[in-house]
Amino acid sequence: MTSPGYHQGHALLVGVSKYQHISSLPTAILNDVKDIAATLSSADYCGYAPDNVVSLLNADATRETVLDGLSALAARAGEDDTVCVYFSGHGAVLSSAGGDDSALLTVDSDLADLAGTAISSADLASALGQIKAKRVLVFIDSCHAGGAALSKGLTDGQGHEFKSGYSPSAFAKLAVGTGRALMASCRADEESGVFTGARNSIFTTALLAGLKGAADKDNSGVIKVFDLFEYVAEEVPKAVSDDQHPVFKADNLEQNFPIALSRGGRKSPGSASTPSMPVDADRWRQLEQCLIELFPTGPREQELWTRAGGDLSKLQLYGSGQAMWHSAMRTLKQGGGGRNISFGSLVAAAKEDFSNHQLLTSL
Repeated sequence: MTSPGYHQGHALLVGVSKYQHISSLPTAILNDVKDIAATLSSADYCGYAPDNVVSLLNADATRETVLDGLSALAARAGEDDTVCVYFSGHGAVLSSAGGDDSALLTVDSDLADLAGTAISSADLASALGQIKAKRVLVFIDSCHAGGAALSKGLTDGQGHEFKSGYSPSAFAKLAVGTGRALMASCRADEESGVFTGARNSIFTTALLAGLKGAADKDNSGVIKVFDLFEYVAEEVPKAVSDDQHPVFKADNLEQNFPIALSRGGRKSPGSASTPSMPVDADRWRQLEQCLIELFPTGPREQELWTRAGGDLSKLQLYGSGQAMWHSAMRTLKQGGGGRNISFGSLVAAAKEDFSNHQLLTSL
């Protein structure tokens, strides 16, 4: 039986380890791009059409070719498609009177002229803005350990020096737009690690495992954006004693949208026979109202969230009980809150305490 494929998927993957004017990075960066490309285009995993997955490595990853690649992506992907953009290489934080900005450094970037040779956050935001797809996921891995004295900054031996990485303000700028999400390999004050002799970076090791099916927590046959980030965010700190924490940013993103097939679209026997049904907005609102009424102090009350399979550490538990429930339900609706919690499991856990509640039993 042939795989149905995920033909609406498009990707541009960029990796630079050997620069013309700046110090080199570990070769694992090239393996990262190659392995992500192979996973995305594999019929056994993500199911993208191979022609829709474009990789630019080292000498091929100039400023011009990367921007041209983004333009080609915009021309190729339609509104109902899914787009993934991945960059692994040096990033530079640019300080100015208006605050920190950032640039991604392509193979030909020159620290003496970053404005003319690197891809600024404005350049990247403009290029992403041309993409019509309603599902766009951007991965940035630009704070690599093993680079040019990361704690001090990027240098070229010619007296030019910049802080390495990608600033939170620039990262937030790129997330503007409906259906757009960004994932960074680490926080601004951390390094993206690569173990000596490892084929892939720590971040990409987790990302690859997630794309190969580990992030498909419901065995639904698809990888969803929030599930992928939650998996990567849990796995990376385990590998480096809690010294690296991936960052996720999304603006105006309500749905936990699919980005690829999982294991070629294969579902578990249970999920194939009983597919999960979408929950409409009214039912979400009714459940939230029930929970505020029945558990007024918030998700901790009666250990409800935990009993439903959730993880309290994934929630923003501040303010009143009503505020905590509103935040928790928004997180759950987006696919977060723990790997084993769902609308159904939360309803079931609440029914254990209030089996005769009329509105609750109707959900």
